[in-house]
This record gives sequence, C-alpha cells and structure tokens, in this order.
Amino acid sequence: MKTRAIRLFAAAFLAISVLVLSQQAVRAQPASGSLMGTIRDGSGAAIPGVKLLIANADANTARQIVSDAAGDYLITGLAPGPYEVVATRTGLSSPQVFTLTLNAGEQLRTDLKLDSTDSGLPPVVEQQLEAMQEQISAMGKRIGQLEAALEKKNAPDRVVVANVGAPRAPLLATTSKEPGVPFSSGAVTAATEAAAEPGAPTATPLPKALEAPDAGPVTDSFTPFAFGDFTWLNGNPRNKDTVLDTKFFTPEIRFDTNYTEDTNQPKDHSLGGSTETFRNGEVQIEQASVGGDFHWQSVRGRILTMFGMFATTTPRNDASTAVGQWDLRDSYRYVSEAWGGYHFNVNHGLNIDAGIFTSYIGLFSYYNYDNWTYQPSYVSSNTPWFFNGVRLQWFPTNKLKIEPWFVNGWQSYAKFNGHPGLGGQILYRPHEWLSLVFNNYGLGTDTLGNPNRSRIHTDDSIQVRYYNKPEKVSGLDKMAFSFTGDLGCEYGGGVTCHGGAGGPKQAFLGWMAYNRWWFGEDRYAITLGGGMLNNPGRYLTLLPPINGADAVSGSPYFTENPGDKFHAYDLTTTFDWMPRQYVTWRFETGYRHSDVPYWTGRGGVTPPGGNNGSPADYACSTGVSSGQTTLAAAQAACGGPNGVWFPDLRRSQFVATIAVMVKF
Repeated sequence: MKTRAIRLFAAAFLAISVLVLSQQAVRAQPASGSLMGTIRDGSGAAIPGVKLLIANADANTARQIVSDAAGDYLITGLAPGPYEVVATRTGLSSPQVFTLTLNAGEQLRTDLKLDSTDSGLPPVVEQQLEAMQEQISAMGKRIGQLEAALEKKNAPDRVVVANVGAPRAPLLATTSKEPGVPFSSGAVTAATEAAAEPGAPTATPLPKALEAPDAGPVTDSFTPFAFGDFTWLNGNPRNKDTVLDTKFFTPEIRFDTNYTEDTNQPKDHSLGGSTETFRNGEVQIEQASVGGDFHWQSVRGRILTMFGMFATTTPRNDASTAVGQWDLRDSYRYVSEAWGGYHFNVNHGLNIDAGIFTSYIGLFSYYNYDNWTYQPSYVSSNTPWFFNGVRLQWFPTNKLKIEPWFVNGWQSYAKFNGHPGLGGQILYRPHEWLSLVFNNYGLGTDTLGNPNRSRIHTDDSIQVRYYNKPEKVSGLDKMAFSFTGDLGCEYGGGVTCHGGAGGPKQAFLGWMAYNRWWFGEDRYAITLGGGMLNNPGRYLTLLPPINGADAVSGSPYFTENPGDKFHAYDLTTTFDWMPRQYVTWRFETGYRHSDVPYWTGRGGVTPPGGNNGSPADYACSTGVSSGQTTLAAAQAACGGPNGVWFPDLRRSQFVATIAVMVKF
C-alpha cells in the first residue's frame, strides 16, 4: 500500500512540474485525439465523480477530468503518444493507474473497471491527495483555456451544415476505429486493448477523410442552433445519433411506404389533391432515397436521390418544363436535392450554395419522416417543396439564420418568363422551446404563357414546446403546437390582388395549426390538427390527375381560370409508434372538404380504356379524345350531349393511411 501511495505522490509531483513548465510552450495540436469511456464498479454500476489525471511525459502535458453522473468521461485535444491515467475517488480501494497509447487524430474509448470498496488510505493522505488534485485541476483548466484559444486561432475553416437544427452526432457516438462498427457499452474495444498492451502492433490508421469527426464540446455555443435539441420540431428529422459519419461524408438513407384507403373507393385507384397519397387500396413506395452531405476544407455539397411515387408526382406539378427545349422533367426526376457550395468563416458561418435545394416554405418538410403528420394541410401541400437556384445562408449568431434566394421560379426547374424569383427566409430560435420562421417570395413571373403576371407570397410559422418532462419514465413527455399562416396573390396580366377594374381577384389565403403529444419516453405520439384554404383563381390549387392532366396540360374538367374559386378545409388525426429513432410507424385518418367537386369519386378520373394522351381536351364516352376544349364543341364531336365522358369528382374525402418511414 505504501509503495502505491509513493507512486501516486511521485506521479502527481511529476505532473505538477510538467504543467508548470508547459504553460510557456502550449501550442495547438493539429493531429490531436480524444479519450472517452465509462467508469464502472465490479457490479457494472456507473461510478460518478471519479477524478482522472491523464499525463503524457513525452508531450509534457497533463490534464484532469471528472466523470459525470452517468460515469462517462471525455477529454479532447490530446497529443499522440503514451499516457498514464490515474483514477482516484474517495471510497475507492486505492488510486489505480492505467497505461495506453493514443495515435494521431484517434478517438479512443477505454472503459475503466474500479473497485468501489473503502480505500484504506490514511485520512491525511487522502486530504493531501485532494489538495494536490485541486491544484492540478486549476492548472489544467488554465492550460485548457490556452489550448482552446490557440486551436481556435489555428484551426481549419469550420463548415456549417445547411440543415440547421438537424440533430448532431453525440460526443460518444463514434467509438470504433472502423466507421460503422458499433461499440458495445461496458466493453473495451480491441483497438484500445491492443494499444494498452506493451509491444502490441499498432493498427493501420484510416485515411483522414474517413476518420470519424472530431468530438465537439459538451455545450456548443458556436455552431448555429447546436445549443439545443430541436428534434421535436415539425419539419425536422428526430434522429439524435448518426449511425455512420466521417470527416468527409455524412450519409443519408430514406424509405417511405404507405397504404391508403379512401371511403370514396375510386375504381381506378387514383387519388388527387394530395402531395403524399396518390393511390387507393395499394401498397406504394412513396420515397426511396440515398445520398448525403459532403464536407471537406470548407467545400460543401449534398445530393439525395428520389425514387418512388415522388419521382413522378413532383415533376408533374411544374409547368416550367414546357418552356423551350430539353426535357428538364426527366433530367431532374430522380433528384430531390443536389447542390454544392462553399463556407466562409464570417460570424457564426456564411454559406453560398447553388443547385436544387428544399424550399422550407410551408413549415412541413419535403420528407414525410420529418413531419408530425403524413398528409399536411393545404398551406403546406400547395406551396413549393424545392427551389432551383442559388442561396446564401448567413448566421450572425448561433440562434439566427438569414437566407436570401435567387431562383428560377416557384418550384420550377426552368424560368417561366422574363424574371427569376427572389425571396428569402429568416429563421430564429431564441430558445430550445421556440422556433420562428418567416419566408417571403416575389418578383417571379410564374404563369406559363403570361409574362405580365407576377407573384408575391409570405409564409410564416411559429412552433412552441410548452411542456417538456423527459425525466418521466412513462406517461406524458412533451407537448407542442405549430401555427402557420400564408398570404399571397398574383397581379398583372389580367388579374389583381384585390379584384376590381384591373381584373378578377387572384389570391391565396390559408392557415394550419397542429398540436402534438409525446408519450412513453417519446416512443408514441398523437397529433391533431388541420387548416383551411381560400384560393380564388386556383393558381396554387393542385390539379387533379384527370386523364393524366398535369401543370402543363391543364384540364377542361377542373379549370384554373381567373375568377375560379376554391375553398377547402381539412382535419387530421395521427398516431405514431417510434420504437427506434430511425423508424416511424404511422396510422392516420383525415377528412377534407371543398366547395366544388374536387376529390376522386367511385367512378374515378380515368376515361374508359385508360388515358388517351390528350388531357387538355374533353374525352368522349368511348374514351377517345374529342379534340375540343369547350363543352359545346366536344358534345358535337362525340355525337351529342350524352357522348361526353366526365370524371367522378366529389366535394369530400375521408382516408385512412398506414405508413412506415425509415431514415438513417
């Protein structure tokens, strides 16, 4: 026992000497690594409050850290080399010493097992030891401050990701030297054992780009929106962990499959008026996407492919593909996001990106996994999902984003007429429980064939988490609500924002509100909500797919002329089962109503014999095209008033949807 005490005093004296001498020689370590792990006793229970002294005689450094309430510890900024770790705590049988070797840039995990019986040391020795450790702690803290200042001065550019508010990888998420190999809590990795064993061969290091990202600080007050957990937000993915991550690439994989049953029971199984449900009584793949984020030396990029129903239904809502040559609809069909850009170290970050990016209008995410409900209300469904252009993201603080847009137009691959679209977003999250977003769009001349008509639009949302009790083992965990209001209009080219002498009123007014409850440690959730829409002129109302009609062709059965009115409202009830953070099972019912026939009825929206290839014309009851766009001419061409075919459109729809959504 005396020998171990002498060793401890000698080690402590050496550490103090090293610390004093090293204060004049502290410098940034570009290849620094980190050490992390969990401290447990013989029964496997975590031991909090264990003081660890980590000394590297080769580098003339010594650091101290105390394990937290869960027995976890993490220390970053360690130079490569051999280390001696001294673990002490009142109540331990004796101070314990461990040796290990840390490679350059390595994130090494070492779980420690200590005996928690009485130490047996004389009280005076423990008091002296405590006093020495306090001195070491004070000097270590000062050295840490100096190291942080130098590292910040000499560190490479910090890249701020575009998906602000998305979950960050936890500090202890990457615990193996090989990416993608999970670490089993309570065990020591083979790499750690090999490093600790004298004479053991050193594992071949990975290329720097494939190494796991450096662990960030416990409380990140620099990275935008990293100060809080915003996975509760509607429109944000709820993943708290990253399964696989490297310094160069962060992958993303999504799968979304649904089964929808409509009480109208259309015989052609075709649904309209939705951006999420398209077929009745069938299992359909909504989305299958693979891609991710690239980041290296301030260069940024993101790509996410798009397969499934979205690959067909999203392009059919864009009329700009009718402008000019080249098939832009097929060119972009299988891409939901594809952009590249650069990050500048201005304030808390400045990004400039060009390509296709999600528009963020309408609060809901383009991807159903991120949302509180499967079928959003009209305000979200009828506003754009993506933009094709250039954006600038400026973060003056870690709670504020200002993002201007220069885009081709309103959810358009091409530019309709003579003016591009301009707009922007202001995102403000002053607290973890509050999120405010303001979106505005203008200037764009987004009506096919009418260069004199312009559009303006504002879309603003608030989300509030007004109850949060995560410490509860069961019962109610969280409650939150969201409210979104939209207001816009078109003017010029024969229409006005308010009606009158200049032409009919061409406007958009809508709102939606939702409340969500989480239960059972966030494994279950219920969401209630809905909204309404008033869209005279129908310039943003989704066109039903009658006879294969799309935004380019239009349809004589559901016109979108100035003065055509459309009022609608909807109610939705959603239940989610989330057994893991990477999967959501969703059960949803919804009722939607409109003041004009709009929803698919029993007779369907497909002519006899299938689509005839002329959706802009009336169809005859035989299924062939009449070749006419007016009803009187079509009746004459089809042999009389009874010779014209009509789709079965109803004023209401009640659907039930079951979906499974996966995101890695």
